[in-house]
Amino acid sequence: MRPIYDIKKLKQEFAAHIVLERGLSDNTREAYLNDVDKFLQWLPGTGLLLRQVELQTLTEFMASLHDLGISPRSQARIVSGLRSFFKFMRMEGYIDVDPSELLETPLIGLHLPEVLSVEEIDAMIDSVDPDSEEAVRNRTIIEVLYGCGLRVSELCDLEIGRLFLSDGYIVVRGKGNKERLVPLAETTALAIASYLEVRETIIAKPGEEHILFVSARRGTRLCRSMVFRIVRRLAEAAGINRTISPHTLRHSFATHLLEGGANLRAIQQMLGHESIAATEIYLHMDRSHLRREIIAYHPRNMGKLKIKN
Repeated sequence: MRPIYDIKKLKQEFAAHIVLERGLSDNTREAYLNDVDKFLQWLPGTGLLLRQVELQTLTEFMASLHDLGISPRSQARIVSGLRSFFKFMRMEGYIDVDPSELLETPLIGLHLPEVLSVEEIDAMIDSVDPDSEEAVRNRTIIEVLYGCGLRVSELCDLEIGRLFLSDGYIVVRGKGNKERLVPLAETTALAIASYLEVRETIIAKPGEEHILFVSARRGTRLCRSMVFRIVRRLAEAAGINRTISPHTLRHSFATHLLEGGANLRAIQQMLGHESIAATEIYLHMDRSHLRREIIAYHPRNMGKLKIKN
């Protein structure tokens, strides 16, 4: 069993393992490292060394998080981070037994995400000040977030060389550096084409020349927080009195596809979900539509029941 001389070095090795071997994103790496830090800050109070941690120790730590009022969703993410950390320690020979193997994940209640109507999304686009320097860019951001269902990080990293407008699709690099093809609606393709004319006039800083959405003043790619501010500002200008984020547009994309009759597997592929379970939440959001589909097309019901509006 390898000795643990330096916790800081151990964490650096773990961070490298997350990125290089598992291919997880920078955001996931930071989240996992923060989760491990929480545990390492709590551990000295038990009088145990890191290699002495057992399942009971981890269970007590999770109980302490519950007592602090940490949400089940955040607890579940922390469990994921700890499992990854102790699995890494076992693989590298720092411990003989992984104490996190039987650690249970807290149950997370179904949370239905906020969804915008098509009219509300149009209102957000219409609320862009046509005289502003960023007008075309900001309209295109809303069109791409909603028209392609992108995560905000995917939007910020979208590359000009991965746009195939004449063929009607873009290539998106998602979680774990996995790439996927996302088809484009004509409206979205036209919006991107209009912005590309503006983008040609922007002098990007070295290393950012290939990025689609950049700041006209700084020449650098937009950060996540900037996109959040753009979306929220446009939602407020459109009179939408709810908490709206870029992810709201992604949820709206998926829900509207389902309402239009798209196959759940197809939605999964377009969203870049690893598991169909992550996509199935949208089934809970449109039960009336699914009921109408069953009544209209299932052979047991055809011609027998009337659809109630």
